[in-house]
Amino acid sequence: MNESHGLKRSYLNKNNSNKELIALRFFLGDCEPPIFQSFVKLNSIIVPKTQPRRYLDSQKLQLLTQSVKSHGILENLIVRPIEGKNDVFELVAGKRRYQAAVAAGLEEVPVKIWPLTDVQALQISLIENLQREDLNPVEETEAILQLLACRLQISQTEVSSLLYRMQNDILRMNDNVIIQTEAETIEQVFNELGLMNWKSFVSNRLPLLKLPAEILEVVRQGNIAYTKAKVIAKVKDFQWRQELLQEALEQKLSLSQIRTKIKNLQPNYEQLSPQATLESTVSRLKATQLWRKDPKKWKQIQQWLQKIETLLEEV
Repeated sequence: MNESHGLKRSYLNKNNSNKELIALRFFLGDCEPPIFQSFVKLNSIIVPKTQPRRYLDSQKLQLLTQSVKSHGILENLIVRPIEGKNDVFELVAGKRRYQAAVAAGLEEVPVKIWPLTDVQALQISLIENLQREDLNPVEETEAILQLLACRLQISQTEVSSLLYRMQNDILRMNDNVIIQTEAETIEQVFNELGLMNWKSFVSNRLPLLKLPAEILEVVRQGNIAYTKAKVIAKVKDFQWRQELLQEALEQKLSLSQIRTKIKNLQPNYEQLSPQATLESTVSRLKATQLWRKDPKKWKQIQQWLQKIETLLEEV
């Protein structure tokens, strides 16, 4: 970046303990690049599709917008220059502040401009959002998977499989040296994040992504606790599950109340009609999207589907 951008150059202060700096040092160590601080036009900032924060609570955003109108942006957005485009930047962290600035009608915002690679930008964005502790459980789970995939240089599906293998090795008391290096990297990431350990993540967070689509979306929006969502998801019948979910949302049912209602439904559930069983199975199959998330399991299901087709041809 040259002086024609009119940006004031400054450098990282070793005594600075803000979360952005923690995120930067986590990936770049002591090789800290210069940071440029300036005001840039809001319409010169591009929001990438890979932002970990996908859902913004409308009420919280409205409150933040009012604050921005009264006091301005109190904490700089983090952006990076886009190669080949003068005075155009990509948002790395600060999506809520960006959205509030747009809603408040600001023309320019204070930013810290970091010269980052694509991989560094993604990792910094993930870390910065995770450290803020205000992502919803689904966003947090997806962000951690994305971060691990980036560090291990494998797909998120492969990360999930690796985590489950690590869990199985511990349960079977099996020291699997094949994944030792990967396991050390995973433990390092969780230690640095300080949110939870990888065992808790596998047991309590990964199952979230297997929730039925309609429940997953409600959790993503922050309308129901994921502990309640996991219990509701145990109801196999799609119609009953929908009704219970709606009732839990409207009446703000507690976890114990939800469990009681499911227990009362249980006798009927065991006598599901063939049509209800079929509809529930098809709904669950669509929701899991195994053809995209777990090709190996999808291949197994295809084999069973072929057997069903063979049986139907004999009817």
